[in-house]
Amino acid sequence: MSSINMLGKKMGMTQLFNEQGNIIPVTILKVGPCTITRVENQNIQIGYEYINPKKLNKANLGYFNQLKLPCFKYLKEYKIGSLSLNESNIGMVYTVKQFKVGNFINISGISIGKGFSGYQKRHNFSRGPMSHGSKNHRQPGSIGAGTTPGRVFPGKKMSGQMGCRKITIKNLKIIDINYENNILTIQGSVPGKNGNLLYIYTK
Repeated sequence: MSSINMLGKKMGMTQLFNEQGNIIPVTILKVGPCTITRVENQNIQIGYEYINPKKLNKANLGYFNQLKLPCFKYLKEYKIGSLSLNESNIGMVYTVKQFKVGNFINISGISIGKGFSGYQKRHNFSRGPMSHGSKNHRQPGSIGAGTTPGRVFPGKKMSGQMGCRKITIKNLKIIDINYENNILTIQGSVPGKNGNLLYIYTK
């Protein structure tokens, strides 16, 4: 199967039973339809989710009017091989019909933000003893030597912002496809909360 790149949204998670009676955790995705908005060199740009033209500024509105295409809320650009480039034209629409049950896909998205988190939650550090007299319950312990080097090295595992970063989950199996409603059912979990924008692609 040639490379397929589309945008979609996470609808939620549930579980299914396979033929052996085992529970499979699955995620429901609403994928596409995506329209090709630009083809340049070996780059292709796709648009996802129609939007009211009144909500766009003049620059973006003029861009879509020049292409004689509907206005899209999201645009995504990616590289594609020269063979597939010849088969791609502006205005072509991709749907879930590009996928097949049993195929494996990769999904990228922004993970759920957890805010400023401590050592135990962010890096799975073990806590100190909780007995009376202990003054090391949730402290990090030593973070470096004293005189030499006299500083803390960059990248040290410490407290800080957790989550809200790009995560890619690879080789997720497609369990079921609903062609009428553009819905994919995949095995496993994907980044982000319900309604999160996802980038779905194959290699």
